[in-house]
Amino acid sequence: MLVMQVRGARSVGWSLLVLSPVMVLASCATTSITSTPIPSTDVPVTTSAAPVAASTAPPTTTPAPPTTAPVSLVIPTTTPATTTTTTLVETVAAPVEPIVAVGTSDGAETARAQWRLLELGFWLQEPNGDYGLTTQQAVMAFQKYYGLGTDGRLGPETAALMTALTERPKASADAGTLIEVDKSKQLLFFIIDGRTEWILNTSTGKEIPYDYPDKDNPELRQRGDSVTRNGLHDVYRERPEGWWDGDLGEIYRPKYFSGGIAVHGANSIPDYPASHGCVRVSVPAMDWIWEQNLMPLEAPVWVHGAIPRD
Repeated sequence: MLVMQVRGARSVGWSLLVLSPVMVLASCATTSITSTPIPSTDVPVTTSAAPVAASTAPPTTTPAPPTTAPVSLVIPTTTPATTTTTTLVETVAAPVEPIVAVGTSDGAETARAQWRLLELGFWLQEPNGDYGLTTQQAVMAFQKYYGLGTDGRLGPETAALMTALTERPKASADAGTLIEVDKSKQLLFFIIDGRTEWILNTSTGKEIPYDYPDKDNPELRQRGDSVTRNGLHDVYRERPEGWWDGDLGEIYRPKYFSGGIAVHGANSIPDYPASHGCVRVSVPAMDWIWEQNLMPLEAPVWVHGAIPRD
């Protein structure tokens, strides 16, 4: 059994009773001959909230209250979803009118669907009726969670389920404050004081070995297995500003939690595992993670599951 002790969302300190071993590796790689140092930062993290459209009353999402009492979370090493608390089902009301299958079109019905996604915990940038990148990612995350076809379009099946739901989705962890990476679902969860606050689409390591010439020294090669390592980790390094030219490609505002493996922004977040080991999210989502301080240094990160296989 792996036991971690974490504090509330607004606590100053985090602690892990048991940590997985960490190797210093190239960014987005699990093994490597050469390794580019990951620059450290002293830049403070801002916590200003992202703007929200005021045209429609927002869904009820109760922020997690501050707490100073530590919460213990027990996670088995082989089987996920076992904790020390009793799982509570959080209900949601059905929308007054059915969600309309808008496909990828813009408009008032898209805005209603965006509010519904936010109410269910699937993050998107702004419920303004524009079917943009973060709405497409939120719909894809919804489809992944419920086992639907993951095309990112709000089709009839997706709209019908979005209308019919009466329970809010949740992560496997149901105690403490942590980040959860579910490789089976290819989803990223933010759990605050035991409540699943937000769910993001993600793409983890594809688990296919790679062997590339080193971009800085052609006489050397970058080799690895593209695995996002399972286990309990913690955020130990970060880069707050912009894009960084890593050993295996550009990454945006990374938060490192296991060697060279990080949660970072990317321009491509497909519906399947595609990275060299990192946990990809959209660029707007990564900006939001920084703005809301959802992954501070020492925050616990639990990675579990097995990637989908064709």
